[in-house]
Amino acid sequence: MTEPGITYASAGVDVEAGDRAVELMKGHIKATHNDAVLGGVGGFAGLYDASALLNYTKPLLATSTDGVGTKVAIAQALDKHDTIGFDLVGMVVDDIVVVGAQPLFMTDYIACGKVIPERIAGIVSGVAAACKEAGTALVGGETAEHPGLLGEDEYDVAGAATGVVEASRVLGPDNVRAGDVLIAMASSGLHSNGYSLVRRVINQAGWSLDRQVSELGRTLGEELLEPTRLYTKDCLALAANPSAQVHAFTHVTGGGLAANLARVLPAGLMATVDRGTWELPAVFSLVSSLGKVPQADLERTLNLGVGMIAVVGAEGADAALAQLNGAGMNAWVLGTVGDTPSDVDTASADYVQGAKGVDGGAVLMTGAYA
Repeated sequence: MTEPGITYASAGVDVEAGDRAVELMKGHIKATHNDAVLGGVGGFAGLYDASALLNYTKPLLATSTDGVGTKVAIAQALDKHDTIGFDLVGMVVDDIVVVGAQPLFMTDYIACGKVIPERIAGIVSGVAAACKEAGTALVGGETAEHPGLLGEDEYDVAGAATGVVEASRVLGPDNVRAGDVLIAMASSGLHSNGYSLVRRVINQAGWSLDRQVSELGRTLGEELLEPTRLYTKDCLALAANPSAQVHAFTHVTGGGLAANLARVLPAGLMATVDRGTWELPAVFSLVSSLGKVPQADLERTLNLGVGMIAVVGAEGADAALAQLNGAGMNAWVLGTVGDTPSDVDTASADYVQGAKGVDGGAVLMTGAYA
């Protein structure tokens, strides 16, 4: 008897499952579209009408790409996948907002060991929900089935977005001056960084994800899957308010607060951050105590309760605080910017200068957490 030939399906790729996944996600994707999006779901490329850029004097395009790291392992363990999609958008679009750009459109990519249509649609529903909240169109994506490379229940996600900003309104180090004030915006929790550390801590402690944790007021798994907060609209609205005098933003992601803040400061200036201005949220204190994690390691890995920072002129601090807190964002004065002292201890673990290839300003962490 002749052996049957090898088919794509027998190799582990189910094209029909991929088609079902697209059908399940179409409604979510269309909900993010506006009049600038041309065509529907399923084209080779997403089309976006850029006519609005004609109203700019000198439009600059901003782009960013990112993933959510090993947080996907928590989603897979709990079989809950929509929040991962929400995380993905936050990680991408709020990097674009840092330069003052409005995120216009986004695409996503999901690699998996086996296409489970409902799972893929769940991920994309989260992407779409966050895109809608951020005012960003989801114009395309790709789901790739990689049998033999990933397990049937394994997947990873990535995304990229493009935005636009008027050249004269770009935010960043060139605008920052001595005397500026740092305005912190609270995170919603761990966001999407440092999960390799967090997972190691809870695994070593033998804690299960369904464990009820009194300090958290819910299960450990529910806390770890708390979606990344979106700062897009709040930051854009703040930047558009002349009274707030916004000079720069920094998105506190991988590397922690000090390293990310240093990236948006010019050489010669130093931000002084007062730890006593906020209390560590329970999840960070839990990771610290459960794993006996050194403070320096916590600070260069996790956001510790601060997800975004605005650097504003001293005269704009009150207006910035009033606007952010009035919009429901928990915001407070974190510290100030000044000239770098000649006698600063550059070898101290509390001092960071430059980060991620940017030879910029410095940050000094002072005091103890409230």
